[in-house]
Amino acid sequence: MSEQGKHVAKAAAFIAGGAVIGAGLGLLFAPQTGVETRRSISRYARKAQAQTNRWGRAVKSGVKVAFDQQSSMVKSCEEHKPQLTAVLN
Repeated sequence: MSEQGKHVAKAAAFIAGGAVIGAGLGLLFAPQTGVETRRSISRYARKAQAQTNRWGRAVKSGVKVAFDQQSSMVKSCEEHKPQLTAVLN
């Protein structure tokens, strides 16, 4: 890794570490009780999980559509191969 890459990695590590420490301090000094904080985190985690599942299904569907289109295009090209070869020669 180059020197510049090492500096970038070190800066990213400091930023990520600062974010984690800041989040921890924010939770410690939050104006709500521990029960409320845990409930809030749990609610957020469930919402994030549901959103991730939706995105996963959307990506899976998109990949399937792209794969099906690609398969039909390959079949179409194979059917027209003699014509394409004649045109290219």
